[in-house]
Amino acid sequence: MICPTTWRVSILACGFILCASVAPAQLVLPGAAPVAPAGAPATAKPKKAGAGSSAKAAKMSAPDPANIDGKPLLLNGEAGLLQVSGSGQSLQVEKLRLAGESVSDPSQRCVVDIVGEKPIMATGVGRPDGLERFEVDVPACPFAFDMLDGAVLVPPQITACVFKAADCQTSPGGLWGPDAAGIGQDATAIAKRRSLAEKAMGKALHALEDRAKDNQDAATLVRDQNGFAGERDEACRSYVKESTMGYCAASLTEARAALLQARLAAAANPAKPDKSASGAKKKKKPASDAAAQ
Repeated sequence: MICPTTWRVSILACGFILCASVAPAQLVLPGAAPVAPAGAPATAKPKKAGAGSSAKAAKMSAPDPANIDGKPLLLNGEAGLLQVSGSGQSLQVEKLRLAGESVSDPSQRCVVDIVGEKPIMATGVGRPDGLERFEVDVPACPFAFDMLDGAVLVPPQITACVFKAADCQTSPGGLWGPDAAGIGQDATAIAKRRSLAEKAMGKALHALEDRAKDNQDAATLVRDQNGFAGERDEACRSYVKESTMGYCAASLTEARAALLQARLAAAANPAKPDKSASGAKKKKKPASDAAAQ
């Protein structure tokens, strides 16, 4: 068992925090006090529509940050704690607790409770993968999350977050959403969400298939799609009540649909070359030729 004693050390004094399997350690931030595209007309009959029309038909509404405002989100619906407030391009992380395992003895569990006098800012950085993304600058464990409907998705971390003084390593990567009680009992509604996302994903994929012959990125996405179902099942295996509710699968399908839509839009509107630069080169050439003569 890990010692339940709770310690607090300022992050400016090497950022040490405590780990405990029974009572979580706290990381006290500086100044903190102890706390608890347009396409074919609609009349077109061909089954396989053009890329532009498919992208438009597949477009889903963007998740609203208000859907997670003040709500406790748990990794896989059961571990840690992430509570966010606010809206717009800047959100605030009110609470953050990361669960992990001991570095010296992986069989032992540990918890890092990061607290501060002021909330940690989460800054919007656009929609690189189709969903609105926010970055959180947490000491020793910076991460980003994509906004979903009532949940957030943290992309996989390249390396684990290691808190040496706590002998604890954690990773915030995965789906942070409601616990079993927060999911609700309407599995039918969740299944409908997934069905709509599956249709949107399928339409975007068909449009990408139309472009795959001439677009390498589109071809790669089409190939990668073959493994999506297995990856989704693996990622959702640990989510609470997943076998009966399917909440994680519905959420990850929505995220995948948003990604395909974003890549389709990029393929339909490729970056244009800088005409001014090429024009400048063409203007300089005659001058150099004249000088040579």
